[in-house]
Amino acid sequence: MKGNEAIGEAAVRAGCRFFFGYPITPQSEVPEYLAKRFPEVGGLYLQAESEVAAVNMLYGAGCTGTRVLTTSSSPGISLMSEGMSYIAATEIPVVFVNIVRAGPGLGGILPSQGDYWQATRGMGHGDFRILVLAPASVQEAADFVRLAFDLADKYTNPVMVLGDGIIGQMMEPVDFPEMIDPKSFPEKPWAVTGCKGREPNILTSLFLDPLVLEQVNVRLKKKYDRMEAEEKRWEEYNISDDMQLLVFAYGTVSRIVKTAIDDLAAKGYKIGLFRPITVYPYAYEAAGKVAAKAKLLMSVELSTGQMVDDVKLSAPGREVHFFGRQGGIIPTPEEVGNEFVKLIDSGGKK
Repeated sequence: MKGNEAIGEAAVRAGCRFFFGYPITPQSEVPEYLAKRFPEVGGLYLQAESEVAAVNMLYGAGCTGTRVLTTSSSPGISLMSEGMSYIAATEIPVVFVNIVRAGPGLGGILPSQGDYWQATRGMGHGDFRILVLAPASVQEAADFVRLAFDLADKYTNPVMVLGDGIIGQMMEPVDFPEMIDPKSFPEKPWAVTGCKGREPNILTSLFLDPLVLEQVNVRLKKKYDRMEAEEKRWEEYNISDDMQLLVFAYGTVSRIVKTAIDDLAAKGYKIGLFRPITVYPYAYEAAGKVAAKAKLLMSVELSTGQMVDDVKLSAPGREVHFFGRQGGIIPTPEEVGNEFVKLIDSGGKK
């Protein structure tokens, strides 16, 4: 399946029955697929008049305790950021998917990883965080959508699947688990369900008393601390105790890096890969332990080096080299491999 279609089917099978969104390349096949698929399972697809409208529809539907989804790309996610802050403050579990396109501005419709800072640092105003999963294949994109719904329910918090445009547009084999019946989910006592025979639930992000708002922020911070303690995910590839180079890459770029590593291994180069799967929370401790085994460190991205900051936090005091392409240009394994060889052969003086 195409990645965008697999994301839509994964949401259906995860028990999601409501989608609110607005078309924007390169994610438009998700709403297109769900517009056809949801009527078959009793779901509702609604194209909003804008991303601002869509995120607030998501907010309202999420308050009822049902599983809800929106997908967008880069500028669209920016427009949703205010609503995302409201949702996080109200502690509503929802899932966002960002199929990233090249920017800044309207930029272009080709793949990018230029929304890393947005997803991990500046998703919206105020003190809040969202858990962010970065798939490297269509299979992972589908798997992470279901995981995102589970984590959103676990933490009553928004969760994002961050996929570059390659993920949305390429086709690969994908296996899906059995369908979850939405009626099988446990009751959510906080949800707005009509107030039948109980005290009303008031769901809001407005707290005018500063002492109350401070308590809200302290409670939320404890939740984010628990995310950081329990939800870090990563992959290690070709790691050894005498690596000449350790490469940091995420998403589909990590696959390009793996091919380059395999090609150069035949020539005697010892190169490893550390792939963060959750880019928030970032696995700093695990990355630092692996970095200690390598002479040189490099981050490879489809950006100007947004993940470099996190690599530096993983290995304090170490120099972190960078190679990346922007504007929607995807490097080949040969191009990436040549950068590795130049760096290693120069002793880090590339």
